[in-house]
Amino acid sequence: MQHGFIKVASAIPEVRVADTKFNLTAIEKQIALADGMGVEIVVFPELSVTGYSCQDLFTQQLLIENAEHTVMMLLAFTRQIDIISIVGVPILAGQKLLNCAVVIQQGKILGIVPKTHLPNYGEFYEKRWFASAYNLSPIRVNFAGQHVEITPEPKLFQTAAGVKFGIEICEDLWSPTPPSNHLALSDAEIIFNLSATDELIGKHTYLKSLLAQQSARTLAGYVYSSCGFGESTQDVVYGGNAMIYENGKLLAEAERFSLKSQLIVSEIDVEKLRSERRNNTTFRTIRHTQSPNVLNADVSSVQANIVECFPAINPEHTFTLTRSINPTPFIPKAEDMATTCSEILNIQVAGLAKRLHHTHCKTAVIGLSGGLDSTLALLVCLQAFDRLGLSRKGILGVTMPGFGTTHRTRSNAHTLMNHLGITTKEISIVPSVTQHLSDIEHSPEQHDATYENAQARERTQILMDLSNKYGGMVIGTGDLSELALGWCTYNGDHMSMYAVNAGVPKTLIRSLVAFCAEKEEKEEVRTALFDIIDTPISPELIPADEQGEIAQKTEDLVGPYELHDFFLYYFLRYGFRPAKIFYLACIAFQGKFTEDIIKQWLATFFRRFFSQQFKRSCLPDGPKIGSVSLSPRGDWRMPSDASSTIWLAEIENL
Repeated sequence: MQHGFIKVASAIPEVRVADTKFNLTAIEKQIALADGMGVEIVVFPELSVTGYSCQDLFTQQLLIENAEHTVMMLLAFTRQIDIISIVGVPILAGQKLLNCAVVIQQGKILGIVPKTHLPNYGEFYEKRWFASAYNLSPIRVNFAGQHVEITPEPKLFQTAAGVKFGIEICEDLWSPTPPSNHLALSDAEIIFNLSATDELIGKHTYLKSLLAQQSARTLAGYVYSSCGFGESTQDVVYGGNAMIYENGKLLAEAERFSLKSQLIVSEIDVEKLRSERRNNTTFRTIRHTQSPNVLNADVSSVQANIVECFPAINPEHTFTLTRSINPTPFIPKAEDMATTCSEILNIQVAGLAKRLHHTHCKTAVIGLSGGLDSTLALLVCLQAFDRLGLSRKGILGVTMPGFGTTHRTRSNAHTLMNHLGITTKEISIVPSVTQHLSDIEHSPEQHDATYENAQARERTQILMDLSNKYGGMVIGTGDLSELALGWCTYNGDHMSMYAVNAGVPKTLIRSLVAFCAEKEEKEEVRTALFDIIDTPISPELIPADEQGEIAQKTEDLVGPYELHDFFLYYFLRYGFRPAKIFYLACIAFQGKFTEDIIKQWLATFFRRFFSQQFKRSCLPDGPKIGSVSLSPRGDWRMPSDASSTIWLAEIENL
């Protein structure tokens, strides 16, 4: 395991019904292939040693003995292999035949897990051949030359790296109380399922939803393997389903109805799962109050019987991450873009509408710069007023050109105001700021923080005073990314009466404005919105260049928002350390940013995030949009004087 990732695999070998020798060869090939890929745990389908569809052949002593002999051969094959293999085998325990999962590593049987829920309806007749774990008392068997105890309770395994996993078999998942529930509450971080699911119309879609929900409900990884080509097609067909999930997200899946053996591989982020479980108070509460289940196995008894896997005997494989890392985790997938953008806007609009309704306020004052943030805030205001049945004239849009305002941004701001039916006002801040700088004896040629912040605070003063004059409310425009970096002027653009963008990161704002632009009917507004999207991000506090273009570009100063939003997501959402965030970023942005550039801006992010908490400690109200929020009343509580030393030290040593 590296960086919290464990590489797992789901195998679907070609099978011949009741031909254990053929099946052994097929299983060995896939174990060798998986081991060569650095897989740490591989799971095979239900009864993969014999084939699931043997039917009454399971009553034949010869088949049962050959299955045991096959496992003995498999033990010999894996003697010098570190990979943990989970295969399906029928095992005779006393007078009961059990449908079992056998866990194998380095030539040893680590444990045997019997199936609990036996389907005996429709096309399934498992109770004809097998006994359930319900009907089993602990029994010690001599199987494949080794003495192993088989018990009815869920069994927990732990790898040498400390990853805990459990096993359930096919129908166990479909039951009202799957064993994986108890396993997860006993700290199992990954569930492996050996299955034999036949194909019916609509069943595959239901299966995927079941796997997604179970992995999400248990905050676990879920690795599913179901038999495929080679099983009997006498009355049903097995399509070969192999899927790997992580907390509801599908990481990898096999091709259904393939006529060839398949091996799907991915990495489960155990650190992420542990973070989710630490933060989920419901999960923690249930875990500590878990009552004995129907198998008489409570959490403590399962944890007391953890099976320890063996440490590696071979040099570690070079770890390669095969799962993709999204460089823009806040931006929805293309197929979900319209739905997600609509939902986000509805959250913002509903939040503002409630605040306007509560305060009986019919005027909204908003400073319009011609930039992304204020544009989105305006679009939210428009929808809120429309929804409340208020006249758009109640929206007072104010442009406040200053020393760095360019014709491009000023023109776009006026275009929006003039064509969207709001009240417009332009107030230049140049005279007042010039006077202020003179009053405090600051040279207007000295373009420092005082020069910049004087402009930001003057604009905020104008907006606040206008809101008093017209009985209105100042709508904040600052976004989540700026709050994370502290890229706002304290008691300047940092302050408002309701901050509609406080939960929206910068990278997502582009998508939201583009979504609105696509729907806009007025060509002038549509053109202006797309031009705003293409305009370099800037506070425009420094005079323009000789060509009248923006000279002060935010991303040149604090770094690309694409990187900062990536850092922000993994730091706040999962609590990842800088080394892991750096590792993920180098993969996600390969070919776009060098490792040195990523390291540089990662240090900037952590330095600014810690030093700027005082601005976040007194934020105005605003709606939470996604899973990451910086509200001091909501998701993020942090002392303003916390030290960033250990985070910056780790970055320095990358």
